[in-house]
Amino acid sequence: MSATQAQARSHAGHSHHHHHHHDNTYLVSKNKNDAGVRITRIGLYINLGMAVSKGVGGYVFHSQALVADAIHSLTDLVSDIMTLATVSWSLKPPSERFPSGYGKVESLGSLGVSGILLGGGLMMGWAALIALAQQFFPEAAHIAAEWGLLPHSHGHSHGAEALGPNINAAWLAGGSILIKEWLYRATLKIANERKSSVLASNAYHHRVDSLTAFVALLMIFGSNILENASWLDPVGGLVISFMVIQAGVGNTKAALYELADVGVEKEMRGNVRKAATKALADINTGSPDDVSVRHVQGVKSGQNYLMDVELGVPGTCNVEQTRKIENLVRERVGGKVRGVKKVRVRFVSNTTDQPDFLDEFIRPREAENMSPEESDHEHEHDHEHEHDHDHKGDGSMRKRK
Repeated sequence: MSATQAQARSHAGHSHHHHHHHDNTYLVSKNKNDAGVRITRIGLYINLGMAVSKGVGGYVFHSQALVADAIHSLTDLVSDIMTLATVSWSLKPPSERFPSGYGKVESLGSLGVSGILLGGGLMMGWAALIALAQQFFPEAAHIAAEWGLLPHSHGHSHGAEALGPNINAAWLAGGSILIKEWLYRATLKIANERKSSVLASNAYHHRVDSLTAFVALLMIFGSNILENASWLDPVGGLVISFMVIQAGVGNTKAALYELADVGVEKEMRGNVRKAATKALADINTGSPDDVSVRHVQGVKSGQNYLMDVELGVPGTCNVEQTRKIENLVRERVGGKVRGVKKVRVRFVSNTTDQPDFLDEFIRPREAENMSPEESDHEHEHDHEHEHDHDHKGDGSMRKRK
């Protein structure tokens, strides 16, 4: 599966965590004449204009679905701004204090965006539930309001809100669909020309935004055309809120995994393995002693991938030869696989069994085979022995004096 297809799949239905974790490569770029940079920035400004217009329109025309869609646009905008704030920092080169770079700063930013997404989704869902309760259970809603559990309806049940959203709200939702659909097509056209998975990802994001606006439009029309169907509009708000909450939960999970150094996905490991194998093809001769890629793993740090590659070499290989091989693999993987910022290479003999980076992890001495009682006894024994040793040391020091 190509990177573009993978992005398309993850963006198609708001179902995967990648939906709100934007790659802002084109927003950060200073080349304003570049078509990719231009269309990405146009998207950012349109998100700002639409968030404001749909928010105001939803409030004025009493549409829960439109307000929910406005909050959705706003969370997209905040996501872009927060990622932009962290991305320039996260791309700084490594330092002595941060030897693996500053990529985790972006992971922390992503966690912040997820919190905003979840907060926004819960807020719009709660507002839609209140509207439904006031319509279907007015007496219970009144009692809940007296107890301070729900806001007072201020008599709106006999006013404009009882009739559902104003039909003029449909113009805003319809306009949103058209603009987002245009953005989707314009961005995808450039993405296909460039074969850019980043732009393709942003394009599918615009398509999902147009789908949420379509949900709002359906609910607004439904509440106005069908008799006694003003409840459809808050239901639309609830549907959109569920979509945003789902994206927020997925994004939170992804950011936490990234901060906990979860291993990279299979596709990235495959790309690194392929690039390393192609690099080795230049020096291999087809003999049994050829250098081979045995194992690949890595972690993601913001937009940076830090990869480990294990190579099998003949036992006769000397340090100078391994250094040349390492430079070749690092250069080729770094140049061919997008996002790879660090490649550590380790060499093992071709005859070594079971290539596995887990064997680098230093396990506690015999601790896993001991019962808790034995472990405590061992600790006490060591402690007593240490004290005895200290006293002897003190004595010898006194004798010297």
